[in-house]
Amino acid sequence: MLARLVTDRQESTRYSVEDVLDAVIWGEALQVLRKLPDEIVDMVFIDPPYFLQLPKKRLLRWKAKTLVEGVDDDWDKFESFEDYDRFITAILREVRRVMKATATIWVIGTYHNIHRVGKIMQDLGFWILNDVIWVKTNPMPNWLNVRFTNAVETLIWAVKDKGVKRYTFNAEVARRFSRGKLALSVWELPICAGKERLKDDNGEKLHPTQKPRALLERVILVSTKEGDLVLDPMAGTGTTGVVAKSLNRHFVMIERQKEYVEASLERLKKETSQVALQLGEQE
Repeated sequence: MLARLVTDRQESTRYSVEDVLDAVIWGEALQVLRKLPDEIVDMVFIDPPYFLQLPKKRLLRWKAKTLVEGVDDDWDKFESFEDYDRFITAILREVRRVMKATATIWVIGTYHNIHRVGKIMQDLGFWILNDVIWVKTNPMPNWLNVRFTNAVETLIWAVKDKGVKRYTFNAEVARRFSRGKLALSVWELPICAGKERLKDDNGEKLHPTQKPRALLERVILVSTKEGDLVLDPMAGTGTTGVVAKSLNRHFVMIERQKEYVEASLERLKKETSQVALQLGEQE
């Protein structure tokens, strides 16, 4: 099935699986999630706002004299920690409902938010299987030198509750991503850069926190099977869906920013064309 756009409308009160399969849904995550059926997805990946609370000041690289770009988008702004917690709790409660009994969930974050997210997940009944540490081989430089360079992000991997046993874990695949014979919970990968990084019409980053394709490949290969349905309720520029499609999985992506929705559809269109070309070359 080709990727398609679904525009969430107020009059749409309920979606079937067929309505949203391999679709990019343009709408608010919580509103759309509430319209999805119970227990339909095999895996969830969430890249939520980190609530970075960066200072409102210009920071220049002292040698190059270029501006250091931080995250200053409205979607990362909340009134308080309590406001942020309410938002994350509401999202995770609905996500838990749409997960199948044996589904797993991945949530990524930094020291700014991941500890709050982990507590909320445990309070809601999720059972944490692992925290996976993504070590960035090319982290953003530390220009001020007042603390350690932030070179890692944490992924929490969990199931719906402590009693879940038959979740998917492809151990042989996981071992490929580690040094030695063990499937370690540390992944070394570069951040998204170069040609992979999407740019806007002005040549600037389209999305400030675009995740590398290689990261999603690991997540999906380790914790899903071909034909599984992957949900990303805060899809950004669509890396989750692009990777899922390339690996013969289905997806549902939700995104509220129009420019990100358009970028996702364009990427999926190219992915479909590339797959068709590869199949033609094999015939």
